Order: sequence, then C-alpha cells, then structure tokens
Amino acid sequence: MSEFLAELIGTMILVILGVGVVAGVELKKSKAEGAGWVLVSLAWGLAVTMGVYASGNVSDAHLNPAVTLGFASIGEFPWAKVPAYISGQLIGAVIGAVIVFFQYLPHWRETKDKAAKLGVFATGPAVRSYPANLVSEIIGTFVLVMGLLFIGANEFTEGLNPAIVGLLIVAIGMSLGGPTGYAINPARDLGPRIAHAILPIIGKGDSDWRYALIPIAGPIIGGIYGAIFYHAFFDGSMGAGFWIVSVVVLIILAAAFINEQHRDKHAIS
Repeated sequence: MSEFLAELIGTMILVILGVGVVAGVELKKSKAEGAGWVLVSLAWGLAVTMGVYASGNVSDAHLNPAVTLGFASIGEFPWAKVPAYISGQLIGAVIGAVIVFFQYLPHWRETKDKAAKLGVFATGPAVRSYPANLVSEIIGTFVLVMGLLFIGANEFTEGLNPAIVGLLIVAIGMSLGGPTGYAINPARDLGPRIAHAILPIIGKGDSDWRYALIPIAGPIIGGIYGAIFYHAFFDGSMGAGFWIVSVVVLIILAAAFINEQHRDKHAIS
C-alpha cells in the first residue's frame, strides 16, 4: 500500500467514526441524540486511535495536514512527501463524510435545524469572534503536535502509541474544544465541509465558508509552532524560524485580545 493510500484510508476511518458520533448526537431520532460533549470527545479520541492503527505501519499515520507540516518544518518529515500526504488526508476526509451521510440517511429529513446538519460535518464557534476563534485553534493544535512529539520521545509507549494519541485527542476535546469544536485538523474540517456543500442533504443551509479559513489557518499555525517550539526547547535548536513564528503568534494573540476589549466596550455602551 502506498503512503498516499494509507493516509487516505486512515483519515477516512477517523472521519467516519468522528463525524459519525456528531451525527448520532445531533440528528433527530438517532438513538444517541443528545448524548453530549463527553461522548463526542471520547469517540473522537477512539476515531483517531483507529485511524492510526489503520495506517500507522505504512505512513506513520499523520492523518492531519497540521501534523504533516509541523513535522516537515523541523526536518522530521521530507517536504517532497507533503503534497501526497495532504491530498490523501483531504480526499479521505471527504469520502468519510459521504459515508456518514449515507449511514444516517433517514435522519436528515427528521432534523429541521440547518445549523445542526452543518455541525455534523464542520466545526463552528460557540461565540463567533474570528481572532479569538483562530487563537483557540492555534492553541489546540499546538498542544496536539507537542503532545505527539512527547509521546514519540518516550520508548515506554511503543505499541501503545495509537491509544495514547487517542487519549491526547480526548483531553484536548474536553479541555480546549469548547470554543470552536476543536478542528485541530484542516482536513477534518475542510473535507466534510466540502461534502456538506455537494451532498443533496434535505433542508440544509449554507456551508459557512466565511468561517472555513479559521479551522485551516489555526491548525496549520499551531501545528508548525508546536513542532518548532518542541524542537527549540527539547532539541536545543532555537533558530530564526522559532523567533519568527513566535512573533507571528504573539501578534495574533494581541489582536484577539484587543478585539475582545473592543467588543466588551461596545457591549457595555
């Protein structure tokens, strides 16, 4: 099996199980309807674990463009392979979302809430504030990539890595996922969002492309910074790239804070 196909299949499995649990919780007359955030977080962790088991022996199971780009940025992955990995991840995510559509076929008609239907496929903010939403995705993915590098550096986790990675996803979901639904993976959000746009879902609304850049840009920035940060402090390689990305992240944090201050002033007045 090629690495491209391994990433495609692994990401497809991840999305089938991850998007599938959201469908079960959100869609009307599903037996899992209303089961809540804890179930969603646990299932996403298991989804990632199964995706890693499916493809890890062939491609190391990145399953996430932010991980691929983060590892490439510190020399842990060859740039020449990046296009094949990311294209496999995106295609796999689209296919996985289409499969979930068919799994819950009668339930789209039963569900009248357009936002709930979109929420099955794509992430969205609890409070729409683009700078703050971007920060949330940066932080979540920063923790993800740092966590993956921590796990990889510990030999005692060998053989358990997929399960440990799944637990990392659960922890991020429960701790950091509330503001934006924690995409922390551009393919996980963009692939299903494309599926939502093209599928003949009964009574669906728009695919909220105005927000779509946030779960792409945030994870990419956070993933690259997580890898560079780890490389700087744990491998002792604090080059120019670390300082450049650090400044970019600080500017984004400052912009988000200032934006929220202005929103607070307008709310009071």
